[in-house]
Amino acid sequence: MVLLAFWISRACVTRWFSASLTEGSGSNVSRVPVSLADLEPDALASCLEAWGFNGRHAGRILRAHYRTGAADSSAHRLPERLGDRLREAFPSPGLPVVRRQVATDGTVKLLLGLKDGRTVESVLMPDFRADRAAGCLSSQVGCAMGCDFCATARSGFDRDLAAGEIVEQFLALRREAAGAGRELKTVVFMGMGEPLLNLPAVLAAIGRIAGNHLGGLGWRQVTVSTVGIVPGMDALTESGLNVQLAVSLHAPDDVTRARLLPMGRRYRIEAILAAADRFQAARRHPVVIQYCLLRDVNDGIHHAESLGNLLRGRRMHLNLLPYHPTGPGLQGVPYRSSTAEAMALFAATVRRQGIVTHVRRSRGCDIDAACGQLRRQTAGPAEVAAPK
Repeated sequence: MVLLAFWISRACVTRWFSASLTEGSGSNVSRVPVSLADLEPDALASCLEAWGFNGRHAGRILRAHYRTGAADSSAHRLPERLGDRLREAFPSPGLPVVRRQVATDGTVKLLLGLKDGRTVESVLMPDFRADRAAGCLSSQVGCAMGCDFCATARSGFDRDLAAGEIVEQFLALRREAAGAGRELKTVVFMGMGEPLLNLPAVLAAIGRIAGNHLGGLGWRQVTVSTVGIVPGMDALTESGLNVQLAVSLHAPDDVTRARLLPMGRRYRIEAILAAADRFQAARRHPVVIQYCLLRDVNDGIHHAESLGNLLRGRRMHLNLLPYHPTGPGLQGVPYRSSTAEAMALFAATVRRQGIVTHVRRSRGCDIDAACGQLRRQTAGPAEVAAPK
């Protein structure tokens, strides 16, 4: 009977993960189980029933896991034997922290280890309120977009993340925030990778993170950021999820943008903004335009005037981002941060055209806070040899 129970348990776990991990976009997604974060309540309920327990415990187990990150029977009124079964099936408490950096401003950057030896970055940023924090999640290991000023681009693309691996980042940041006496209130998919090129896994992860049945963060507290993958923007619109959208524009004209973001050659600014218009019309809340200011590249008055002309009448919000220098880009260009005076003049010029404009504070300047820096410094053999 013990042997039979073992094989039932093994078959059950294999079946769930086989179904769960197809949420990624192809065979490059890890097939190795991570934790309970890979499962929806229905999948866990099937397992519990195969073990001889009531499947209705599944929701309480998962909600407890999202609160504490533990695979145990600490949820209210669960059988004691169930905890042992859960720990046996899901021995890992989550993704291990390979490296942790803390900036003087309280920003925390985590390098999390994946089961295949690769790593992924997640960032926790303290809010202006002492009891709140915001998180930044990655959607892929590496990135294929090749943005010239981004550190992640220099590592190339390894693979998509599974939905459970994305959720585990959220749980790690939630624990990190709680340890600092804060509550993780918002998350943005603005870490490593292009979220809209791994949309099935990203949508599945958002469902678990934001939905009241599990993470309970709230749909409007999640922002998906993209370099402007037009078909993906339309797919996100059609998904019906009431999330926020941020578009990384970084230039007001196609020539400059194509030099900074190679994907700019495929999708013109006009098409990207039209897709943003469609999303905004469907959601009825403003799309955020992200614009990283680079000295003598895209921070001139004429750039500001052109950007204002593009956004006038669209009710979109503009975020002006300070640049974290990461060394020469893929084309050998050593990008520099705009001066404080240039940033202020740029913002004032755009605001005069009626555009709601925010100059974001620079975070984590004294650590490897820019996307991809920490992973690049600590890359292991599996990542060095990973296919690009």
